[in-house]
Amino acid sequence: MASSAVLSSNLLLISLLFGSLLIASAANFHQAVDITFGDGRAQILNNGDLLTLSLDQASGSGFRSRNEYLYGKIDMQIKLVSGNSAGTVTAYYLRSEGSAWDEIDFEFLGNLSGDPYTLHTNVFSQGKGDREQQFRLWFDPTADFHTYSILWNPQRIVFYVDGTPIREFKNMESIGVAFPKNQAMRLQSSLWNADDWATRGGLVKTDWSNAPFTASYRNFNENACVWLSGQSSCGSSSSPAADDKSWFSQELDSDSQGKLNWVQKNYMIYNYCADAKRFPQGLPPECNATA
Repeated sequence: MASSAVLSSNLLLISLLFGSLLIASAANFHQAVDITFGDGRAQILNNGDLLTLSLDQASGSGFRSRNEYLYGKIDMQIKLVSGNSAGTVTAYYLRSEGSAWDEIDFEFLGNLSGDPYTLHTNVFSQGKGDREQQFRLWFDPTADFHTYSILWNPQRIVFYVDGTPIREFKNMESIGVAFPKNQAMRLQSSLWNADDWATRGGLVKTDWSNAPFTASYRNFNENACVWLSGQSSCGSSSSPAADDKSWFSQELDSDSQGKLNWVQKNYMIYNYCADAKRFPQGLPPECNATA
């Protein structure tokens, strides 16, 4: 118990430090994103420092980055829908175009007041996903902004919450596991109604008397290889040498691996690699790999 308390304290300190570092390099939403739908329900405020998405019974809303990326480290601070958010989903993800798309997902599944959000993650390669891991969070994600990050480089994908890794998906093409590496992706986010499945498998429906539901965004940081006209801003090198491209070869050190293990032990509530009933012919090959 004592070690858990110390780690929780350390996580809070990391959260505060990490969030403050992002402020200096945050992109202006006016220049960085386009509103994709919502008919006025998405708003850019505070001279471009804040973006809000809203959902009511008529429509949700969304936005996407103007830049496309082929590898990167993407950070966003989000404050989720508060109160009774049952039936709502706040999605924050990287995705390519086309029928055989790649995608790296954070999805926050709303719940009744006082119940925890479910953080749903997934990785798609060539249009195939089925790699879900779900978590509870160690804080209330509606009370304040928290930083959600995606690290995507040629070796791995890592999901971070306030600088703490919660999931790693390694490149295991050597054993036949597809990995997103050829398709540029945009950051996208949306707030929408999914009460047919989002809360307790669809048992709890959206209470529209609580609408409009609102999620808020700030401190968008895109440290990435931008893909434009068929070329990467990182050049043709397979390993950019610039100091600000350290993420390109970043991996989890022993300290980060320990935090990842702690989160997965204490806060993971679903892991596709532990769902043998779902895969009667055998678990996906990455589930048994040690690479």
